[in-house]
Amino acid sequence: MKHETVIGLEIHAQLATESKIFCSCSTKFGSEPNSNICPVCTGQPGVLPVLNKKVVELAMKTAIALGCKIEEKNIFARKHYFYPDLPKNYQVSQYDLPLATGGHIDIEVEGKVKKIGITRIHLEEDAGKLIHVGAGRIMGAEESLVDYNRTGVPLMEIVSEPDIRSAKEAAAYVQALANLLQYLEVCDAKMEEGSLRCDANISIRPYGQEKFGTKTEVKNMNSFKAIEKALIAEEKRHNEVIEEGGTIVQETRFFDENNNTTYGMRSKEFAHDYRYFPEPDLVPIEPQKEWIEEIRELIGELPWQRKDRFIKEYQLPAGSAELLILDKFMANFFEETVKLYPKATIVSNWLMGEVTAYLNENKKKISDISLLPTQLSELLTLIDEGTLSNKLAKNTLLEVMKSGKQVKEVVAASGMTQISDQGEIEKLLDEVIKNNPKPVEEFKAGKEATLTFLVGQVMKLSKGRVNPAMANKLLKEKLK
Repeated sequence: MKHETVIGLEIHAQLATESKIFCSCSTKFGSEPNSNICPVCTGQPGVLPVLNKKVVELAMKTAIALGCKIEEKNIFARKHYFYPDLPKNYQVSQYDLPLATGGHIDIEVEGKVKKIGITRIHLEEDAGKLIHVGAGRIMGAEESLVDYNRTGVPLMEIVSEPDIRSAKEAAAYVQALANLLQYLEVCDAKMEEGSLRCDANISIRPYGQEKFGTKTEVKNMNSFKAIEKALIAEEKRHNEVIEEGGTIVQETRFFDENNNTTYGMRSKEFAHDYRYFPEPDLVPIEPQKEWIEEIRELIGELPWQRKDRFIKEYQLPAGSAELLILDKFMANFFEETVKLYPKATIVSNWLMGEVTAYLNENKKKISDISLLPTQLSELLTLIDEGTLSNKLAKNTLLEVMKSGKQVKEVVAASGMTQISDQGEIEKLLDEVIKNNPKPVEEFKAGKEATLTFLVGQVMKLSKGRVNPAMANKLLKEKLK
């Protein structure tokens, strides 16, 4: 490619508070439309906002973890724009004096670590939500309904430096940031519920050129995979327009995941279009050093620190440790299981194998299913005891994850115990020998490979319940 891609991301994270940023209304997701509202968040005349202290503390916690400088003074401003989901016709946000600046986060792509700079972190209130009847978007809809429940929900916007050079790096950055927010317990990072949202600014420029090209902003990306796909599509469009002699127009574009294409929505606004001015009803925030240090002490173990510990303490490969720490609940699950069944590598393999395969297939996280560390440790113990083979254990685990039943209950109901009794196995071997005279003769004539076939017939006859090692050993003895 002749051009270098330049990407900067704006992450909007809903902060984990029970009430909104300037009023006491609930932030609970999934409530009845327009049930979590009051005169303050809907902008009724005569009301005054009161800042939620926890919002500031959660944002400072994030800023400290990212190595940002918490500014001595930051103020809220009114950002003016007119849209039906914004009842006040302005959004309370921070502009020229944000909460924090600087900082960085490391990402790893294709085995290489890269530092992505953070420009700023600021606080703002969310807007409402438009529901378009008869279409997925406003274009083509019969009518649009407004739900103001989300209005006033506290958001933390994290703006990256334009350090990202590919769609893959962008997805890795959002994944790393989402993971950090979960570890800090400042945001649940559920993109499917809108508690973590991403807007991407992308441009291209000839290699070696310092000046940035004209950027477009891409919206409507509700998963890490969608972010990567959207930016690949927009990068391709930029290159095609330039190569055909066209000009990129600064605009906001919408990503359609159904056909991996972006569509123009509106011309991109500039800062002066919003007519920012200080919010007269809110005093400046001036965090004292003592307050900042109190927050610093609450941070705890960060994802990259936990990864290093997993490698050293449990002797896990770096790749396994990386996958485990990507979800804080999964990492906790791993450690709780290892306390009960102290074979870390085996626990990791089952979590990264059978459990993750089930979660991916059903588009769930481990926190969404009823599997417990006690159940996984019990299952692995049954394998060690010879009660279950690996195959039977996998079937049992699948049923436990699907139904939420206990391991012993599933095993008892299905009769899926491993046959390890020598007398029972020998009866099955006799039947297999009787029904397969030709392979038996071939083995006796020196064709060792037929033993695998005969053991397979034993497993088939027992529906996978026979201990394969015992079957192999006893069959050899019988035939020789």
